[in-house]
Amino acid sequence: MTDSPQAGLLELRMLGDFQVVRDGVLLDLPPSRKTRALLAYLAATSRPHQRERLCEIFWDIPDDPRGALRWSLSKIRQVLGSDESVLLADRNAVALKVETDYARLRSLVKADLSSRPTQELEAVVGSIRGDFLADLSLERSSGYEAWRKSIASEVEIVEIGILRELVERLAEEPRRALPLAQRLHRLVPEDVGLAAEIEALEEKVRVAAAQPTGRSPQPGASVAARSPAPAKSLTAAQDPGRAVHFCRGLDGTRLAYAKTGTGPTILRAAHWMSHLTFDWDSPIWRHWMSELSRENQLVRYDERCNGLSQRHVLDVSFDTMVSDLECVVEAAGLDRFTLLGLSQSCAVSIAYAIRNPEKVSGMILYGGYVKGWRARGDAGEIATREAIATLMREGWGKANPMFRQVFCSMFIPGATHEHFGWMDDLMQRTISPEDAFRLQSAFSVIDVSALLEQVRVPTLVLHAREDNVAPVESGRTMAAGIPGARFFELESRNHILLEGEPAFDEFIAHVRAFVAETAGS
Repeated sequence: MTDSPQAGLLELRMLGDFQVVRDGVLLDLPPSRKTRALLAYLAATSRPHQRERLCEIFWDIPDDPRGALRWSLSKIRQVLGSDESVLLADRNAVALKVETDYARLRSLVKADLSSRPTQELEAVVGSIRGDFLADLSLERSSGYEAWRKSIASEVEIVEIGILRELVERLAEEPRRALPLAQRLHRLVPEDVGLAAEIEALEEKVRVAAAQPTGRSPQPGASVAARSPAPAKSLTAAQDPGRAVHFCRGLDGTRLAYAKTGTGPTILRAAHWMSHLTFDWDSPIWRHWMSELSRENQLVRYDERCNGLSQRHVLDVSFDTMVSDLECVVEAAGLDRFTLLGLSQSCAVSIAYAIRNPEKVSGMILYGGYVKGWRARGDAGEIATREAIATLMREGWGKANPMFRQVFCSMFIPGATHEHFGWMDDLMQRTISPEDAFRLQSAFSVIDVSALLEQVRVPTLVLHAREDNVAPVESGRTMAAGIPGARFFELESRNHILLEGEPAFDEFIAHVRAFVAETAGS
């Protein structure tokens, strides 16, 4: 009985080329790719499927698709053996119950990775041999192919999350952490901070290797690698006032934050396209940080999927953005502060201020909107934004003149050629094309119209008169809906105000006056 097809433990491996294994031995599979794909689909979904639906997904043929399905199921039975508890099929539905490597990974999709055992995470990431069902594409079966690509994206996001968790957790074991960090960098090559962290780990390994046998590295020999590397490698070593700190969101997502300056605290709620260290070099953002921290303590953090915070995170919902803000406030030890919202973070700030009015001495909202572009329901605007979203996936962070012109003319129509070049770098360093696309989709459906009347903190609303991203009417609506809010229009076409334009100087003057008035309240 030991060599019968139904004896022993059966497992289907999908995290790479498709394999069926019994007791560690690879089994021969049917030559039909469609039959193998059907087997994988039934196992991965692990639920009953109507026969009609399976025929629609796999057999777009006029002649006897049910016959084709029956033939494939007969071949699948030959692989699985005669155990009737594995393949369950009747006249109407088909289901498959079998162990898969994907099922173990799927259990981590929404899990708090920081609470999972290291051994479990290493086992799961070790089971990933390549793209999900890499050898089972069916270009003529669009429904199946869309499903396969969707799961492949999910698997990659989980893999990235596990690798980030392990790299941080194993920071003091560089020989274990280094290959994981290198693998992670192959998945997210645009992460400048990770590249610096790899250099620090490599140095730690070299220092350890140089020690005499039986001795540990001397204290301080590799201090640069103890904390997450981005802050130390990029700016913190040169300027401790710009040190980057890290905390966790409620779902375990790594969030990077920084403090600069002294005085009454201004907390800038996160917006997309930020990078805590690179922004100091960029003419797009450096004047904002410089002026806001001149007379105040400025606390900033990178949005999830941006900058030095964790990239490729599945959950980018509005509620999660608000809870991330709450986590940063707690980690930074802030008791009371002025809350500054920019663009989509205005809505996040409103929700936070309603939940935590005792923390907010005053709220400043610039360039915000009550409803995102899809929620506003303007057909012309939706068509334009969807076209830009499509361009995002192709032109993001590349020296693409057409995309750059479209994007810059929307966000900073007053930009110079120097700004255009820096914008390319900003896009490339701060966020991946896929994350940018997903965040824009999340921003598009924001709607805080029902929350405005609940705000009970002093509020200042500022808006550029000719803003192409968020029409000035959005700012007026926001101010009109918040009890007691003050509203000022700034003479500018730029969603991101540029250094040297009068509107930016006016913005800073309004901010300082408002903070001086409300910080002690």
